[in-house]
Amino acid sequence: MSIMNNTIQSVLKNLGIQDINPSWSTGSQWGPIADHPALTSFSPVDGAKIADIHAADTEQYESVLKTASAAALVWKKVPAPKRGDIVRQLGDALRAKKNDLGTLVSYEMGKSLQEGFGEVQEMIDICDFAVGQSRQLYGLTMHSERPQHRMYEQWHPLGIVGIISAFNFPVAVWSWNAALALVAGNVCVWKPSSKTPLCAIACQHILAEVLKANDLPEGISSLLIGNAVGDQMNNDKRIALVSFTGSTRIGRIVSAAVATRFGRSILELGGNNAIIVSKDADLDMSIIGAVFGAVGTAGQRCTSTRRLIIHEAVYDAFKEKLVKAYGQLRIGDPLDQNNHVGPLIDKGAVQDYLNAIEKGKAEGANFIVEGGVLSGDTYESGCYVKPCIAEVENHYEIVQEETFAPILYLIKYKTIDEAIALQNGVPQGLSSAIMTLNLREAELFLSANGSDCGIANVNIGTSGAEIGGAFGGEKETGGGRESGSDAWKGYMRRQTNTINYSDTLPLAQGIKFDL
Repeated sequence: MSIMNNTIQSVLKNLGIQDINPSWSTGSQWGPIADHPALTSFSPVDGAKIADIHAADTEQYESVLKTASAAALVWKKVPAPKRGDIVRQLGDALRAKKNDLGTLVSYEMGKSLQEGFGEVQEMIDICDFAVGQSRQLYGLTMHSERPQHRMYEQWHPLGIVGIISAFNFPVAVWSWNAALALVAGNVCVWKPSSKTPLCAIACQHILAEVLKANDLPEGISSLLIGNAVGDQMNNDKRIALVSFTGSTRIGRIVSAAVATRFGRSILELGGNNAIIVSKDADLDMSIIGAVFGAVGTAGQRCTSTRRLIIHEAVYDAFKEKLVKAYGQLRIGDPLDQNNHVGPLIDKGAVQDYLNAIEKGKAEGANFIVEGGVLSGDTYESGCYVKPCIAEVENHYEIVQEETFAPILYLIKYKTIDEAIALQNGVPQGLSSAIMTLNLREAELFLSANGSDCGIANVNIGTSGAEIGGAFGGEKETGGGRESGSDAWKGYMRRQTNTINYSDTLPLAQGIKFDL
């Protein structure tokens, strides 16, 4: 493992993964190293190589699935509160490793250090939530129409849950799924993004230590690295549920493959999120929500603010505040907490950013804050770009797309009904917000005639979500739900039970069948 950054070398050592260079893992057992690396993790912060990682081959994939299948038979027999205690221990282990893991997230992915720490805190929070949920996997009791019969429903584990996560939240999204799946009695097989494999290896190592300390079987949590793994998981009948986070384009492929074999899927796909800024908004507060939503994680969140829909009466004033705020942004090394904006994930993302700007200008976009790629020693990785702002029309093709970059589109409106129609007038339906002190506008936005997104906020931005609520969206966002509320039901199968404690066998609906 060749590390150019001494701080990160120390972080990896503290996380216990400095000498681990795997293609796969089940529990605490790490797979053998292949002769030639299949992929390399580079940091977008400074362009340095962090490590060579070896992709799992078919034989290793089969070994992991065999081990996971055996572990599933054991794990589902463990009482749910005891499963919850294992997740509690995972949360405690994450608390102990928060600074190191958050630093690794920041360095390998490129988000600010505070966001890296926040992502690990989100992992801790979902563990806390799941511990309580382990004692609340409630079913219902129903009255039977037949005398001396009892009806109820209960929930059982699915078996193996496959988790395919994206680079932008390299650890938190895994934990959203894993914490709930584990308390529900499932085992997990994780395929992380090939752009952030070290973060996944660190998490697997932390959980593996917890499993080992509790004498639990290998395979309760497994890791498979490699671009080909996703297709294998999608088409594998042994994997009851595939939770996929990524683009709408790939989501269509995942959904079709899993549905063909009658498996289940949870899809968390693209977002094209808007904030409506009312004439009755607190403009100073709205600026904070808009700017963080647009430039946080360099615009690489599925909940990033892509569009600002601004009332014509405050349009010019708000635009002026926005341009001034962008002029104060500090772009640079995300490990330096004085900076607001870090790099994009790689040079491919930079090219997508440049293509979007070019396409926007061709369609008529008026850039009031120009974009561009930053150069110089501070930006030697070539992945740092300028957050930019463009005045557009909602129907522009580029505005209808999700670009994972800090490009913010401004759109003017006259009436609240028009604003809601503009907000809803994109294929995606993840997160939305309205900034207003007008109660009627707020309630309309949250009504059935308002936002069509899975998340709708009032006086906070589109970006960031607490784990207590179910996370997910509608339309081309996929319709999946993860994290809080009753999202746990997606990781279990429902069973209806009827018990006859009489000495006769009456049939439902009064049907007579005498022999």
